[in-house]
Amino acid sequence: MELNGRVVVVTGGTRGVGAGIARSFAEAGADVVVCARRPPEVPLPKTRFAPLDVRDADAVRHFLAELPRLDVLVNNAGGAPHRLLTDARAEQHARVLELNLLAPLTMSLAAHEHLRRTRGSVIMIGSVSGGRPSPGTAAYGAAKAGLENLARSMAVEWAPDIRVNTLVVGMVRTERSALHYGDEDGVAAVSRTVPLGRLAEPSDVGAAAVFLASDAAAYISGASLLVHGGGERPAFLDTATVNKET
Repeated sequence: MELNGRVVVVTGGTRGVGAGIARSFAEAGADVVVCARRPPEVPLPKTRFAPLDVRDADAVRHFLAELPRLDVLVNNAGGAPHRLLTDARAEQHARVLELNLLAPLTMSLAAHEHLRRTRGSVIMIGSVSGGRPSPGTAAYGAAKAGLENLARSMAVEWAPDIRVNTLVVGMVRTERSALHYGDEDGVAAVSRTVPLGRLAEPSDVGAAAVFLASDAAAYISGASLLVHGGGERPAFLDTATVNKET
């Protein structure tokens, strides 16, 4: 799955999952450009940084127009604060939708001609939150559900020149894990709820992204690849009394 000579743009690629994706593409030989509003605290080896707010449509179009070539676009930038629906105005929730759904559409449209010429691909970074209730991050979950549907439609409209796929990502251990899960004991407790027994590493997501961008996935488009360690154990299995010792 070598990607020598291919140009890859990773949005939000300066930390966490995005940095893991960028590292994986660089290790595969790609020419990697990471873009975000601020540069990485620690420079990522074998990558270039470009300042960009993906919510600024004019800036996005200018940035991509200046690139001489593009083979792979990874729409990774996103996220949301924990906020119950009734704790914010609709306009605040709309900003979450803007970042997680509208911005990937804006990036993809601006990259279309580049990708058509190179017969490249788009990889959306989705979330398991898009396929289940997402209390506290409802707008984020709704955006990720929409992103997955957008990718499937885009894959049909842009075929056969451009492949479009989604990585549906579960819980990932990053430098910000403590904000979500607490200390090491909290991370360990959450890890035990995953069938594979651990949270994903950013490199796990990166390896999956490299696969989807590679020739090994040449016949894969419109797909949603689950990167979630087996998902979540159904709660009823731990509460039902059948076959339990008394």
